[in-house]
Amino acid sequence: MIILSDTHTHLYAPEFDSDRDEMLRRAEQYGVKRFFLPNIDDTSIERLQQMLEKYPHHCFGMMGLHPCSVNEQVDTQLELIKAELDRNKYIAIGEIGIDLYWDKTFIEAQKKAFKTQCLWALERDLPVSIHCRNAINEIFQLLEELKTESYKDKSFKGIFHCFSGTKEEAQRLINYGFYLGIGGVLTYKNSGLAQVIADIDLKYLVLETDAPYLSPVPMRGKRNEAAYLRFVAEKLAEIKQCSLFEVAEVTNQNSIHIFGV
Repeated sequence: MIILSDTHTHLYAPEFDSDRDEMLRRAEQYGVKRFFLPNIDDTSIERLQQMLEKYPHHCFGMMGLHPCSVNEQVDTQLELIKAELDRNKYIAIGEIGIDLYWDKTFIEAQKKAFKTQCLWALERDLPVSIHCRNAINEIFQLLEELKTESYKDKSFKGIFHCFSGTKEEAQRLINYGFYLGIGGVLTYKNSGLAQVIADIDLKYLVLETDAPYLSPVPMRGKRNEAAYLRFVAEKLAEIKQCSLFEVAEVTNQNSIHIFGV
């Protein structure tokens, strides 16, 4: 039996309010049974908690402040996230990172939020889920700074969400201790990701949807959902010239190693 783990999915999003239970049943029919839910900001905490309470055996929560939600109130934002992290149990810190695609106004605030949350992860021995868009050099710089500052005796662990970089960037992230999150972009003809991933061992990869975003082919343009992880897994099996079962087995074990559940 194939079991797939969706290591990054926003199933609490309003886009699923009309058919959430049906969507989860479709996912189970395709073998997708484990869902890891990263937080966005203080406004998404309640919805995330509702998912964890309703589906405790299938949904696992992360707590963090998404870079696109960072603004001039970053200190207050971080206080709210930390209070929730102290109040309830979470299996990772996320979704955190740097995003310079739309706006660079709060780049320094984003850097502060990223470093602060990485330190929380090191203090608590939790993995991180890193979001990076148009900011790979900034991420590498911050990771180097964190290595030379406090907790330098500890190493990072976690997932570099929605990886779409070069072979060199992939190897550098792996050297830091990260797994690469592979989603719908893998199925896009002109993304170039298939060529990069062809040379990366399965033991460094995990699967994700980022639902309701980034739907894979043949569902591109539609709302993404957990069941569509199967298309990503099938594409990865094709690239690796192995069975779907092997892709599921290895990537699922990787998720267990990362999150401990």
